[in-house]
Amino acid sequence: MRSVVLVIVFLLSSTRLPAWGFYAHKLINQQAIFSLPPELMVFFKPQASFLREKAVNPDRRRYAVKGEAEKHFIDLDVYGDSALQVLPRYWPDAVALIGEDSLRKSGIAPWSTYRTFLQLVRAFERKEGENILRLAADLGHYLGDIHVPLHTTKNYNGQFTGQYGIHGFWESRLPELYAESYNFFVGKAEYVKDPQQAIWHTVGQSHAALDSVLGFEAVLNKRFAEDKKYSFEERGGINTRVYSRAYSEAYHQMLAGQVERQMRKTIKLIADFWYTAWILAGQPDLDGSTPNLPENEDEPGAPADPTLKIRDHETFFRNPPAHLSRSLSTYVCSAPAARTYFERRPRFLPIG
Repeated sequence: MRSVVLVIVFLLSSTRLPAWGFYAHKLINQQAIFSLPPELMVFFKPQASFLREKAVNPDRRRYAVKGEAEKHFIDLDVYGDSALQVLPRYWPDAVALIGEDSLRKSGIAPWSTYRTFLQLVRAFERKEGENILRLAADLGHYLGDIHVPLHTTKNYNGQFTGQYGIHGFWESRLPELYAESYNFFVGKAEYVKDPQQAIWHTVGQSHAALDSVLGFEAVLNKRFAEDKKYSFEERGGINTRVYSRAYSEAYHQMLAGQVERQMRKTIKLIADFWYTAWILAGQPDLDGSTPNLPENEDEPGAPADPTLKIRDHETFFRNPPAHLSRSLSTYVCSAPAARTYFERRPRFLPIG
């Protein structure tokens, strides 16, 4: 029976699609190129396809590389209401105060994003064309992730509030339906005086938007019957249950342009950071530094190591976690043990 199918959220393919969704990450990286000054445009624009396709490589690495998954989020609510005031801005200070293992369990996005930025500066200094492009693509991804409000909370997929699936709804379903109508002209790249503080400022802004992301959907859910909230679309040859267009449109209107604003901010900050890295490297002349890179060279994507215990926020699933039970058309924690389960994961091993 159709209504028994346990599939909640948006599908771009038959695989899990984390963080802004593959479509949005690729679009954002591509758009950032057009905000660069001519000196960088001549280097980046010929590699637009590469930067677009490689925008999702960090997500692929999550399933094969230890220490990767925690780079994509930070659970600020783990640290209390004053997290942004308490957490040290610099990694050595944070490790000294909290401990590396504890930090990694709750995500290290702000610190690791800054580290990727510093790596890009060094690549510019050395005129390493291939590394510049790969690191620029990675940095674009990480900067994109910290603009997603649900990447700043342990309730990252609504699993504590009966909103299981909201992650993919906000970051994948809405961009796919409405991105073509968004205005992505964000102006020219500007020098960032304090990149580390800019990253933390972005995290704070994203976290501040979390109440709207969860609150509006909770209100909307009460207005829609289940047969109006969901519909079925064919995805990759599979008849898949997705948030209906009517429900998506209503949520999009309630958010009042929030998704578009976050995408625009992401594009602008990526361009600013690429430009700033080049400035800090001494504005090297990159003429002749662009390598011929294969566009079809993808990084590993299939889960290969079960000990990684990747933090998934599926945009598509066939079976919800056993710790969830279905009640009143929503998925809710079935026991106190469920909350313990969700708060305990992800368990990441420290590097080194």
